[in-house]
Amino acid sequence: MDDTRIPVTVLTGFLGAGKTTLLNRILSEKHGLRIAVIENEFGEIGIDDALVINADEEVFEMNNGCICCTVRGDLIRILGNLMKRRDKFDYILIETTGMADPGPVAQTFFTDEEIGNYYLLDSIITLVDAKHAPKQLDEFHEAQEQVGFADRILLSKTDVADEKDTEALIQRIRKMNPRAPIKKVHFGNAPIDEVLDIRGFNLNAILALEPDFLTDSHHEHHDEVESFVFRSKKPFDGAKLEAFLSGMIQIHGPDLLRYKGVLWMKGNPRRVVFQGVHMMMGGDMGKPWAKNEAKESILVFIGKKLPKDIFIAGLEECLAK
Repeated sequence: MDDTRIPVTVLTGFLGAGKTTLLNRILSEKHGLRIAVIENEFGEIGIDDALVINADEEVFEMNNGCICCTVRGDLIRILGNLMKRRDKFDYILIETTGMADPGPVAQTFFTDEEIGNYYLLDSIITLVDAKHAPKQLDEFHEAQEQVGFADRILLSKTDVADEKDTEALIQRIRKMNPRAPIKKVHFGNAPIDEVLDIRGFNLNAILALEPDFLTDSHHEHHDEVESFVFRSKKPFDGAKLEAFLSGMIQIHGPDLLRYKGVLWMKGNPRRVVFQGVHMMMGGDMGKPWAKNEAKESILVFIGKKLPKDIFIAGLEECLAK
C-alpha cells in the first residue's frame, strides 16, 4: 500500500557540524524539491530576506519553492499549522538544536495520533564534525545520543581532520551505532537526496550490520552510548517475548535510544520486524520466509549503560522450547 503521508526527516548534529550550511543550501538552491524546513529557535539561519517571496505569520515562502518556519515552543502546533498548506510542500525537514536529544522529536510522530496519521517519520540524520567529534563525544552525552539515534550519519570536515583520527572515529561510531551507514560529506555539501525520503524508520528496512561489528576490536573509549546484538537460530515464543520486552522497556525505556529486530516467531510463516525509540515500540509483518531460507532472529539494542547480560539471558528464555 502506498503511504501518502508526508515524509519527515529530523536533522541533528553537533554544534558546528554543518547543519546550517546544509539548511541554507536547501532553502536557496534550485533543486526542484518542495521542502518545508522547520528550524529550531536557537538556529543560526538568518533567513536571507532577498530569497523570501511571501511571509505569513511564522512561515516564510522561499523563491526556490521551499518553505521555512521556526519552532517557537510547540512542534505539534507548527506541524498542525503546516497541514493547512499541504499543497505547498512534499517533504519536511526538522532541525534540532546542537545539544538536543532527538528522541522527543521522534516520539511526537508516534504519540500524537493526528500527527502520526498525517506525517511519516522518515529518518534521523546526524551530522558529525570529524575534527571535533572525538572530544565532543568524550565530553557531552548529548553528542553520543545523537549518534545512537541516527539512521544515517554524515561525517563532515574530513578534509581538515587527520586521516588516522577519522578512521578511529568511524570505528568508534560503529561501536555505538552499528545500524547507521556513515558517509563522508564535504562541510554541509551532502547531496540533498542523501537526506530526504530514505525510509530509515521503515520497519521493513534491512537490518544491515557491518560484518566485522561482532568481532570485538580493542577500543579504549568507554562510551555511555553502546550497542549490542542478539542472534538466535531458534524461534521465539511470541507471548514470552512480548512480556519480556514490555517489562524491559518499562524499566530501561529512558536509556534505550533505538532498538530494532527481524524476528523468527514460532508458527509464523513471515518474519516479524520490530523497532522502537525509548518507550515506544512497534512491530509489523515482514516478508515470508523463503522455502529453503535459514531462519534467524537478529536484534540490535542501542542505549546508555544497558544491562546487556540481563537482556541476553532474558531473550534466551523467550526462545520456544
